[in-house]
Amino acid sequence: MNKLRMRKQSKASATHRKKNAKQPSVRGLKLVAMFEGAKGLLVLLAGFGLLSFIHVDLHQAAVTLVEHLHFNPARRYPRIFIDLTEHVTDSQLWALACAALIYSIVRFVEAAGLWRERKWAEWFGVLSGGIYIPVEIFEVTSGVSWLKINLLVINIGIVSCLLFALRKNGDKGRN
Repeated sequence: MNKLRMRKQSKASATHRKKNAKQPSVRGLKLVAMFEGAKGLLVLLAGFGLLSFIHVDLHQAAVTLVEHLHFNPARRYPRIFIDLTEHVTDSQLWALACAALIYSIVRFVEAAGLWRERKWAEWFGVLSGGIYIPVEIFEVTSGVSWLKINLLVINIGIVSCLLFALRKNGDKGRN
């Protein structure tokens, strides 16, 4: 009787150890899933924001925004922003909003896959995040700023987390 009880306890503790060993990668996947979902939501809201400028003088709205933010419209970046809005058409706004919708759908699908611990989503996240790392490294080497460094560190962290989950979980039959 004691041997049977000890076997059951041994199996239960082995199952408990497996669950606890998996927890950090699962938590990381959930965190990355929330981040990807937030990116999708942010871009979706930006797309709706673009649609609000249909049949509106976008150039004048850009000038008003630059003045409201107390930027000098003659400076380089505010001038580029204002000049870009000068010839934007309603069809271009629709195209940008549709692109934002497609990007958001891709991010939401990835986030759902990561949340459900799907291997394809982990691979997709590694590939879609890893493709930007060389560009971000180049940007940091061409001119260091806190924004560039933070973007690089966050992206490396996300890709590392996904690689860790892929390596840790291996081929355990997940889709």
